[in-house]
Amino acid sequence: MNATPVAPNPNDPVIGEFRANNGKVGGVFDGVPLLLLTTAGRRTGRPHTTPVVHLRDGGRYLVFASNAGRPEHPDWYENLLAGSQATIEVGTEEGRVRPFAARAVVLDGDERDHWYERQCALNPAFRRYQEQTTRRIPVVALHPLDLAADAARARMIGEQLVRHHEELRADLRDVRARIDDLLAGGPGRTDPTPPADLTAQLRRHCLTFCYGLHMHHTRENGAFSAFEDEFPHLVPVIERLRAEHHVMEKALRDFEALLREGPSGDDVTRFRAELDRVVTGLEDHFAYEEANLLPAVGATPPRR
Repeated sequence: MNATPVAPNPNDPVIGEFRANNGKVGGVFDGVPLLLLTTAGRRTGRPHTTPVVHLRDGGRYLVFASNAGRPEHPDWYENLLAGSQATIEVGTEEGRVRPFAARAVVLDGDERDHWYERQCALNPAFRRYQEQTTRRIPVVALHPLDLAADAARARMIGEQLVRHHEELRADLRDVRARIDDLLAGGPGRTDPTPPADLTAQLRRHCLTFCYGLHMHHTRENGAFSAFEDEFPHLVPVIERLRAEHHVMEKALRDFEALLREGPSGDDVTRFRAELDRVVTGLEDHFAYEEANLLPAVGATPPRR
């Protein structure tokens, strides 16, 4: 049984144009203020990036879960309800798109009504969207991470980074243990060829790890912007970390493509070889990041 393929993202052309042109997109979106919003899928944990219309209010970005007036909320909104952390990408005066870690807050009452009405006045399509659906279209405020604003929150970001690293380390140990078990034939097994159902289970575990690592890197790339702004001396460190992310993301994409191929007798051996290639240097990457970023926010690197 082949693994379920991932459908191509119909927004990819818009996303590519946005990133290549400092947040500006032509065609039907010409002149429309957009940002890119990346959330973790509430069922798979897989990163999902969506272009959304926004309205700037001081330091925060307001987005509207209109879904073009459809009866159901858009997936990105449901993902935010499941976990309020997101990454946004916006055009900047520097002439390049930058990612920012952001915290999502759903507005309610008069504040929600005020900003939705404001958006309707700027873009009448949003009034039509509300008329087309019985649901009350949510308004979400996205607050970019600001390390200068709250020392306690900055330290919490550092502690969260360590926690995510520990979770990924544990997930990697678990995946490797499952692979080793299958390579050894498993408890009481003599057939060296793993059954298809076990191979499929392993594939799912590997994908879960890949999605988790990919989402972790996406969120870190957003948080790095706040570190750059608050701690300019860390820019060379962050440039190295981003370069390492880029290398690992390419390896992750190749590995995910392998995982979606149909099972065969040598899949487990291939999985182990490719997984080792993907995570080569991962522990060094984590350790370098912890040693250089955590002291800046008053967090203590873990002992090894």
